[in-house]
Amino acid sequence: MTDAGNMRARSRRILWFAARYLVQTWWYELFLPRVGLARVAARNRSARLQHIAQRFHVLAIDLGGLMIKVGQFMSSRLDVLPPEITKELEGLQDEVPPVPFPAIRALAEAELGVTLERAFSFIEEEPLAAASLGQVHRARLSEPDAAETGLLDVVVKIQRPGIGTIIDVDLTALRRIAGWLSRVRVVADRVDVPALVEEFAVTSLEEIDYLHEAANAELFAEEFADDARVSVPELVWERTTRRVLTMQDVTAIKINDVEGLRAAGIDPSEVAMEFAAVMFDQLFVNGYFHADPHPGNIFVTPLGGVGGPTADADRAWRFTFVDFGMMGEVPETLRQGLRKVLIAAASRDGKGMVDGIREVGVLLPSADTAELELAMTKLFARFGGMGFAELQDVDPREFRAFAVEFGDVVRSLPFQLPEHFLLIVRAMSLTSGMCSSLDPAFNIWNAVEPYSAQLIRAEGGNLVQTVAKQAISALGVIARLPQRLDNLTTQIEDGRVSAQTPRVERRLSSLERTGRQIISAVIFAALLIGGILLRAQDVVFGTVVMAVSVLPLLHTLFAGIAARRGPLP
Repeated sequence: MTDAGNMRARSRRILWFAARYLVQTWWYELFLPRVGLARVAARNRSARLQHIAQRFHVLAIDLGGLMIKVGQFMSSRLDVLPPEITKELEGLQDEVPPVPFPAIRALAEAELGVTLERAFSFIEEEPLAAASLGQVHRARLSEPDAAETGLLDVVVKIQRPGIGTIIDVDLTALRRIAGWLSRVRVVADRVDVPALVEEFAVTSLEEIDYLHEAANAELFAEEFADDARVSVPELVWERTTRRVLTMQDVTAIKINDVEGLRAAGIDPSEVAMEFAAVMFDQLFVNGYFHADPHPGNIFVTPLGGVGGPTADADRAWRFTFVDFGMMGEVPETLRQGLRKVLIAAASRDGKGMVDGIREVGVLLPSADTAELELAMTKLFARFGGMGFAELQDVDPREFRAFAVEFGDVVRSLPFQLPEHFLLIVRAMSLTSGMCSSLDPAFNIWNAVEPYSAQLIRAEGGNLVQTVAKQAISALGVIARLPQRLDNLTTQIEDGRVSAQTPRVERRLSSLERTGRQIISAVIFAALLIGGILLRAQDVVFGTVVMAVSVLPLLHTLFAGIAARRGPLP
């Protein structure tokens, strides 16, 4: 098969996989509950999710490219996705098959303009790591380069041959899938999926430009130059191009190697707390953060390791970050909103949390948030302060009961995913998953609370201003109160006061739609079965009856659309 034929086959496999399991998800998670068969939908859900994860695992390993990136993200969501999915996708990055060295050699020599023997005094043919977009080989600089740079042992990151074409095919398929999802109202009302795919596309194309990655590494090193917790490998610009990146060899203990950490006398739970603090600093203070902090990109380097700033006397180890192809920036306005969310979460402040979410831009300004504030207050009262391990001990029925109530509130509000947010969510998801893998009893609240206290002290002046503004606002309300009471009295006397109960009305409307859909489903089944039986005696009449059954089926599928769009004038 030609290369063009291979790319068409690749696209078809991605699209077919997405279509098949999107239809399955729609059937079990949307259609069956809508017609009153939620219990049927819940049966075998665990096995169903595991099967989907297994099939995606096979697809990602076989295809590589951006499919590995999608699987990486899902495997990190220990705090959100069920273990049936995350466990199946664990280690996905480590299973990427390497490219044979002759193909790697040809690409590297074409990029560097010299043979590898001339560029390096030694290079290992067996890769140190094989990733979805490139692979890394240990090497040693030639004597002239070593004398000029002061480095000797390096790693050379070489792009996979043809990865640019593969990314173009994958992005085309993802854009098409995004178009499908944008036609699903329950998705389109919440997320602009095509915009998210475009943001992902920009990030992916930047990730295969190693000159861009090298510039990111230098900027990250500048940001953390005075932080003894963080180190960054030095670059060898003389041996770096758009598709070949050479840097100092800083290989140490992989951050998720719990046994390796303990053998070095390092407490994994301490690593978890420190790693959370470092990532919080990147997001809430520096505003420039590593957006791909998976285990292959973070090392724990004991004192005496090469690179980075000199550690203080009390520090026995530090984090060494590598792979700066995926970096994110947090604008100051967004950072302020995120700080508010963090402080509200630490103080279990439901109203403050909603205000922070609104300022971040996840919640549209027009949203009526009274019920959301009440739900957040209940959430903090019941689950606030619990770690991941503690949440696993909570009765699942309690989770389901809360999810039903909280879900109704969330679905009624206009949420959106603002610009810059995709990488922030990814970074925090990977951080949460990493910390939980280092310490199953890790409690994110223990990391959030001291950090939020630090933010409060740092923003003391801002808090004083906020309190003053709130006091002035309260005085204004008090001053306007007599006039507003007089207006309310007049409206009551004129009979112009009405009470609205939107939640009850939504529930009643939902029940009416469900009733109509159940009746349509019964009629559909009766006509279909009747038509099948009649065909044995009268083919034409039986076929007509079966065809007519499509009408109540369509009503079952689409009933309620007009009601959700609002009553006719």
